Amino acid sequence: EVQLVESGGGLVQAGGSLRLSCAASGFTFDRYAIAWFRRVPGKEREAVSCIQISDGSTIYEDSVKGRFTISSDNAKSTVYLQMNSLKPEDTATYYCAAALEYCDVGMDYWGKGTLVTVSS
Repeated sequence: EVQLVESGGGLVQAGGSLRLSCAASGFTFDRYAIAWFRRVPGKEREAVSCIQISDGSTIYEDSVKGRFTISSDNAKSTVYLQMNSLKPEDTATYYCAAALEYCDVGMDYWGKGTLVTVSS
């Protein structure tokens, strides 16, 4: 059974940091790309960042560049999203997702999300 389980969300003040984790199981981790998306109620889902596990290449949405860092621990089949200098507009439910090999294709699997709330 494929599973993507997010953790690490919570309440933080503006300027603070959080690290999200996405633990993957049930598929060949190093053949996939793992992405983080976020959604605010009433708005469209937004892609935040993605890492291609095979070569470690990463991409970031413009508003998080320089503040968020995506990384992977292949031994643990886990992807992290380190979020620094958080802003109230980063408040959202964050989801991780997996796609075969590349970041620029449709996602095959989704987690259930973890809520991040940034207070001003």
